[in-house]
Amino acid sequence: MKLRAVREGLILIALAFLPAIGEGIYFRDKVSWQSRIPASELVTVDQARSWGDSAMWVDARPDEEFSRDHVPGAFSLNEDHWNELLAQFLPNLSRDKRVVVYCSAESCNAARDVAKRLRDEAQLKDVFVLQGGWEEWLKKSK
Repeated sequence: MKLRAVREGLILIALAFLPAIGEGIYFRDKVSWQSRIPASELVTVDQARSWGDSAMWVDARPDEEFSRDHVPGAFSLNEDHWNELLAQFLPNLSRDKRVVVYCSAESCNAARDVAKRLRDEAQLKDVFVLQGGWEEWLKKSK
């Protein structure tokens, strides 16, 4: 009797996992915690570099990472200190320039979030997220 109850319990647990396994297989390329950025809002390192002085670089990484190294001329603008950093960034902003926002890597959402806030709060139109982030910048800089 006890063995039968254990066996039935294990069968129920296995059956409960089937939908989760199926969903994991079906959505394996659509990671839920990493939201997609529209292609029109992405820019490659080569494209952004080709803009030269008509691009402003924004580093969305934490202060410690920015202090260690960053794209030359980049402004630090992260969500941890948004209000004070935005106040420092806005006077340097030129509306005719494109803004390129980056964070650590492709999987980092900080650049996407900062870019969205720049579009929404600062009413900027030409704001792009650097594809591959800081990691891609480093690869292309070697």
